[in-house]
Amino acid sequence: MSTILITGATSGLGRYVAFELVRSGHVVLAHGRDPGRTEQLVAELRAEGDAEAFVADLASLTQVRELGAHVADAHPDLDVLINNAGVGAGAPGAGRELSADGHELRLAVNYLAPVVLSRALLPVLRANAPARIVNVGSVGQEPVDFDDIEFRRGYDGFAAYCRAKFALAAHTFALAEELRDTGVAVNVLHPATFMDTAMVREGGVAPWNTVADGAPGVLALATRELGTGRYFDGTAPARAHESTYDRDVQKRLSAVTDQLLSL
Repeated sequence: MSTILITGATSGLGRYVAFELVRSGHVVLAHGRDPGRTEQLVAELRAEGDAEAFVADLASLTQVRELGAHVADAHPDLDVLINNAGVGAGAPGAGRELSADGHELRLAVNYLAPVVLSRALLPVLRANAPARIVNVGSVGQEPVDFDDIEFRRGYDGFAAYCRAKFALAAHTFALAEELRDTGVAVNVLHPATFMDTAMVREGGVAPWNTVADGAPGVLALATRELGTGRYFDGTAPARAHESTYDRDVQKRLSAVTDQLLSL
């Protein structure tokens, strides 16, 4: 059985997946932003199996780094990371928001936080290979504007969300290549379209699917050997936006990311 950290576990898809994993006998490290809700979740998970709470606001890269250090210290046996937490497109017409570090919020939470957390936990994951990183992406992907990575011009919440998910996919493929011979698999998936979550409802969209529809893809990538550097639509292998596979795009994204993280 695995020791699995799942971010954004207090609601929606993350909560559903956390219960499925703990019922299957895995040790679940459940991350949430709100201490009370996270502790309540873990109390419920412990009625089914082994779980522990970890609290951090992923809109703060300092807290993301602290989360990584805390998990690595408490669980040197960690072998699966599920980067599930995310910020949706926001309410229709809502303006541009900033993270604690002054980055565009969707870029910060949906892209920079998974990058930082994965990096922080890589030593532990490599030590426990075969290990897995599962990035919960989206079929909604739109190439980032390298001249306006923080989306200061013509901001749109849905476009910001799609740009961050594009970046996450491109990063996934680059990291998978970097880790190819280490035994750490890195994959990205679109779980299901417009699941019945607070994020989707806030965007003014009538849900198309339940979180139960989105769970099988995440569970498969977290618990089964399915290769590395791949994109899935649910449980089916698929193709991400073609530009995410472009090595020049990946290299440029990596350079810009390093700049953003060093600010």
